Amino acid sequence: MIRQAEGTVIGLIAGFYDVQTEEGLVRTRARGVFRQKKQKPVVGDHVEIQIDDHGTSYLVKILPRVNRIGRPAVANVSHVLLVISAVQPDFSVQLLDRFLTFFSWQKVAVTIYLSKSDLLDNSPKLDEIKASLGYYEKIGYSVFYNANDLGKEIPNLISEGQIWTLAGQSGAGKSTLLNKIKEDANQETGEISQVLNRGKHTTRQVKLFKLGSGFLADTPGFSAIDLTPIKLNQLKDYFVEFNKASQYCKFRGCQHLKEPGCEVKKLLEEKEILNSRYEDYLAMRTEISEGRMPEYLK
Repeated sequence: MIRQAEGTVIGLIAGFYDVQTEEGLVRTRARGVFRQKKQKPVVGDHVEIQIDDHGTSYLVKILPRVNRIGRPAVANVSHVLLVISAVQPDFSVQLLDRFLTFFSWQKVAVTIYLSKSDLLDNSPKLDEIKASLGYYEKIGYSVFYNANDLGKEIPNLISEGQIWTLAGQSGAGKSTLLNKIKEDANQETGEISQVLNRGKHTTRQVKLFKLGSGFLADTPGFSAIDLTPIKLNQLKDYFVEFNKASQYCKFRGCQHLKEPGCEVKKLLEEKEILNSRYEDYLAMRTEISEGRMPEYLK
C-alpha cells in the first residue's frame, strides 16, 4: 500500500531530500520525472511524497512556488533577515538599498539587523548610522540593534509555515547571528522519521530549521545580488516610499526624473526623502540600462 503525504523540503544531501511532514522527518529520493522535466526540488519547496509499506519514500511532485531566490536557491521565502554591519565591513546605505530593492522586487518582506554595533559603542559614527537607519524605520522597515533582543523576538515574528532566511554581505556576521538565534531557540537536531530510519542530520549546504511556527534558512546565499533583470520602468515601484508618493504625481507612470508635478522630487526637495535613496535609484537605473553590475560588486 502506498501512502501520500505533503511536507516542506528542509535539506538536501547526497541525492536525498529531507522532507518535514506532519508525521515527522522523511528522507526521500526524487522520481526521475523531475530530470525529464528539467526540474529540481530545492530547500523550501512544498512537495508531495509517496511512502510504501517497506518504508521506501519518493518525492513525486513540487507544489506551486511563491518564489525561488538565491544561489544556492531557497523556495517560498516569505521574509529576509538582512544583516548589515556597522563596521568591518563599513556600513553602506548603497548596499542596504540594493538589498531592499532586490527583495522588494521579489515581493519578500525584510527586517534589518545592524551587526557589530558594539565595536562602535558611544561613537559619533554609530549615531550617524542609527540616524540613517531611523529613516528606514520611518518608511516601514523593522530595525534591530541587539542580537539578544532579536533572538528572543524572531520566534514570535515567524508566522505559521513561513520561511525566513538570512542575507547580507560576506563578513557582516550572519553566522554569528544564526548561532545566537539557534541557541536562543533551543534548536534540536531532529531525528529521521521511523517511516524510513533513524539518524541525526548531517551538515548540508542549505537547510531549514524549525523556529517558532515556521522555519529559518541556514544558507550561504544572498551575499551578492544582481539587479539587471529588473525592468527599468518598474524600478521605481520597488522603492517603498517612491511607490507610496507616486499616487500624487501629475503623470501616471512617472519615473521621477524630469517630469513636471513629480511628488517624489517634491519630497526630495523638502528632505522627506533621503538624497542617498534617490541617488541610489539613479545609479540602479544606469546599471539596469547598461545591463551589468558595477565592477566593485562582482
